[in-house]
Amino acid sequence: MTESTARSVPAAATGPVEASLPPHERGGRLVSALLPGLPQLLAGRWSVGALALLVWTGCVWILAARSGRVTAAAGGAWDERLALGTLAAGLVLAWGWSWRDVVRPRVAKQVGVSPRDLAVRAFSKNRTAVAGLIVIVALYLIALLAPLIAPYDPTFQGDLVGERYVGLSGVHPLGTDQFARDVLSRLLYGTRISLLIGFISVGISVTIGTLLGAIAGFLGGFVDGLIMRVVDMVISFPQLVLLITIIALFEPSIFLIVAVLGLTLWPSTARIVRGEVLSLREREFVQAAEALGYSKRRIVLRHLIPNALAPVIVAATLGIGNTIVLEAGLSFLGLGVQPPTPSWGTMVADGRNVLLNAWWLSTFPGLAIVFTVLSFNLVGDGLRDALDPRLRS
Repeated sequence: MTESTARSVPAAATGPVEASLPPHERGGRLVSALLPGLPQLLAGRWSVGALALLVWTGCVWILAARSGRVTAAAGGAWDERLALGTLAAGLVLAWGWSWRDVVRPRVAKQVGVSPRDLAVRAFSKNRTAVAGLIVIVALYLIALLAPLIAPYDPTFQGDLVGERYVGLSGVHPLGTDQFARDVLSRLLYGTRISLLIGFISVGISVTIGTLLGAIAGFLGGFVDGLIMRVVDMVISFPQLVLLITIIALFEPSIFLIVAVLGLTLWPSTARIVRGEVLSLREREFVQAAEALGYSKRRIVLRHLIPNALAPVIVAATLGIGNTIVLEAGLSFLGLGVQPPTPSWGTMVADGRNVLLNAWWLSTFPGLAIVFTVLSFNLVGDGLRDALDPRLRS
């Protein structure tokens, strides 16, 4: 059979392409309809199954335990409406993905596997990285659903005489602070601040660093030297001192913290991208693009940057954890998010003077910072191993 004839033959006629479904998938439709993610867990795909099951059970619990808040959220504030939309999206996406994954026929591929599929497989086999990813997804869901799951308003003050520094109890699972505010509620709302600042700040720094690094590496010469000297100048300043100085000159706010962190963390990304572009610009596809007369802007944006994103993704994942620690440090020093807005760093600072008598004030937000940063670092390490062909097992 010639090559052209083989290409014209339908996939179904070339052999047993459509794999037969195993027993747990033949009955998986009903199970997936009732409990999304369970069929994937039974099939041994515990990472995606656990993620879908986590989202589904969490959303169902909120519907059952917080039905009154869910009903009132439609006419509430913007964060309550956002939480309601997140709840609906979580239910639909978890159920729809699990159902589609069970119902759709699995077709065996006749040709090689794409690099993206290889990276996904390698990442899914790294259990610590997948566990970190599940924790990160849970944290972002908590941040979005905080108005529906928090027991109290984070700024509500109880009886200052009888409810200050109350330990762990059924009414206040994580105790209360010096103003009789519920620590659990403030911890949940503080998740929004830390993750928001970390995500947006790293997004700004990665965008700036990627563009400047790609331009410096591709153009070279005077442009490369100028950009790299700016990078050296920014890196030469002590980062924490620079952040404290800038924030101390203006009134602290979330917008200022995001802007300062985003505009001071980009040099490391620029160096990474520049090194990748210096290697990529000598490849055949770049030379072919130049021979075809493509503009430098098109070569940089459509050919060089997409091929240099793998180390940038790893650096961004690790950078979010670093940014969360920086924000917590600034809040601890009183230069971050200002009271009464809850922040993990502010909560740690509030409990430093009563650490022996009211240990829960600093312990729980401190543990939240540790596990959040650890999860991002685990995901970053997993992405590094998955995206580098030399490190794949």
